[in-house]
Amino acid sequence: MKLRIKGNSLRMRLTKTDVSKLSSSGYLEEQTAFVGNKFIYALQVAEDATELSASLDANTITMFVPRSFVQHWPVNDVIGCHANMRVSETENLYLLLEKDFVCLDETHEDQADNFENPNKTC
Repeated sequence: MKLRIKGNSLRMRLTKTDVSKLSSSGYLEEQTAFVGNKFIYALQVAEDATELSASLDANTITMFVPRSFVQHWPVNDVIGCHANMRVSETENLYLLLEKDFVCLDETHEDQADNFENPNKTC
């Protein structure tokens, strides 16, 4: 699982294994270690939710994902989902959850578990 934060946007990209685990267990978590502390980012299935939402508690960002979306995600062609979550009277937090595709350019990152890029040309 990859996390990207830029301004008021939060984006998570998932490999095939991540999507499968989230669908079957309802929870997925990654950690980044710091000296004497750790930063956690997680995805949690929310049974009654109709759109993405998120929370920040201590050192943990959790994005909540509707069960209705995750249920068939491992086997369908849906790339992802997004939402604008109101965080104040004047601000929204943009949330994006998507499948991680194989890059079309050269990269040194292991992409063996990524989804086939739909923009791939033969």
